[in-house]
Amino acid sequence: MSEQTATPPKIDFPCERYPIKIIGESGDGFTELVVEIIQRHAADFDATSLSVRDSKNGRFLSVQVLITATGVEQLQAIHQDLRATGRVQMVL
Repeated sequence: MSEQTATPPKIDFPCERYPIKIIGESGDGFTELVVEIIQRHAADFDATSLSVRDSKNGRFLSVQVLITATGVEQLQAIHQDLRATGRVQMVL
C-alpha cells in the first residue's frame, strides 16, 4: 500500500474574508493587542468583522478576524507576531 501525505488546501491569493482565530488567556487589552498586530499586517482590516467569545469558564478569549490574505508570507508574519506576544495560546 502506498502512503498518502496530506497536503493543505490550495489558497488563491489574494483571498478576501480569510478567517484567523486567535485564542489566548483572557485579560486586559488582549483584543486590542490582536487588532494592533492584525492592522500592522493587513492595512485594510475592517474592525467590524471582529468577533470575540469568552470560554465557558472565562479563562480564555477567542478573537476571530477576517482579512484579505495577500500571501503565505503575510500569514506567517501574522502568526509569528501573535505568538511572540506571549499572550496567544493558539492561532487557527
